[in-house]
Amino acid sequence: MSSTSLREAAVPYAAWPRRIGRVLLHTKLYWGLIALYGIAVFVSPVSSRGVNIFLTTANQSDVLRQVSNNGIVAVGMTLVILIGGIDLSVGSVMALGSVVCAMLLTQTGWSAAAYLAIPLFGAFVLLMVGWIVPILVGARPGAKPGCWALGLLAAAGATWWTIGQLPGKFGVLGVLLVVPVVGLAVGALNGVIVARARLQPFIVTLAMMVGMLGTARLVAGPDTTVYPVYTGTNATPAFESLRLLIWHVLPVPGLFFLAAVVLFSLLLRRTTFGRYVYAIGGNEQATRFSGIGVDRVKIAVYGIAGALAALAGVLYVAQYRQGKPDAGVGIELDAIAAVVIGGTNLMGGKGSIIGTLVGVLIFGFLGNILQLRNIDSNTQLVLKGVIIIVAVMLQEGNLRLLRRA
Repeated sequence: MSSTSLREAAVPYAAWPRRIGRVLLHTKLYWGLIALYGIAVFVSPVSSRGVNIFLTTANQSDVLRQVSNNGIVAVGMTLVILIGGIDLSVGSVMALGSVVCAMLLTQTGWSAAAYLAIPLFGAFVLLMVGWIVPILVGARPGAKPGCWALGLLAAAGATWWTIGQLPGKFGVLGVLLVVPVVGLAVGALNGVIVARARLQPFIVTLAMMVGMLGTARLVAGPDTTVYPVYTGTNATPAFESLRLLIWHVLPVPGLFFLAAVVLFSLLLRRTTFGRYVYAIGGNEQATRFSGIGVDRVKIAVYGIAGALAALAGVLYVAQYRQGKPDAGVGIELDAIAAVVIGGTNLMGGKGSIIGTLVGVLIFGFLGNILQLRNIDSNTQLVLKGVIIIVAVMLQEGNLRLLRRA
């Protein structure tokens, strides 16, 4: 064999290290999760029976239960960050959702929560049937009056149904339908102000965070710090189903989280709306010039984030048996951290829901093993902060700056 042939044959073998390096680079997030899981198994305490506590089914289920609320909020936050925005109000929206949920479950008649939630639910049904659905199905312009008439009928029916629940208190389906709409309205208001008034998302959502915290306290009442929810006594026994373990393994809140991951991952990857989200985050100005309704997409994204935050408020009530005006304070920071660790670029246009899932699990497993080892809570915060910084530097490829320093 000639020397030229030998060199040509050697080229594919020389390319393998580069190919392996590229694969490792693209999958570094998953390797990080696997490495953390392995370390957790290695350092986990062992029970008196010689069982690794971290690996027990009960502990794994508990981790999924603990990360579910943060994970649901983080899914919505991923969409917001993908369009180049930020939402600091999701924690307060979650708190408002928990208060509205607890009051609807435990109070009969017209309460402050009912006055807030029922009109919003009726308006939501009206807009969905009269405006959104016809757009999605491509209805003819001449069909619009009929769509709005149908929307009015649907809204009247929805309002009648919700009012009919007041004498006997709301059930599980009622709060699962009505409470997220409250968060949707708050999120959509964020989107309208950001998109139409051209204000910075940080400022808008910071103001909304403070405003919704006050709203949650006003709805709960000036002298109320917590609304207890006891299934079977002051609330329907069926509400207990939202905190059960399916097959003694899968917690229901975790099922909601995983369902949100699957649904919005498909939404981003397989729909026109998802392509618009990535396009806006990549180059908003070019997306506007291409004729895409950027403002409508922004309003929808912020609305989805608000709805998911309020849904997390319902699951908070189910898990902790109470609604609190400050239930979600600080969760927006955990959600942003999980999204960043999951590889979503804070400038927008790059990231995925699956990456957020991995980021949420990394946070969950880290917190779990630190608790199992009885590590001081302040030390836990320091470690989480370090992980966030390292994750961002890995994302931006700036770890080489540390070596130069």
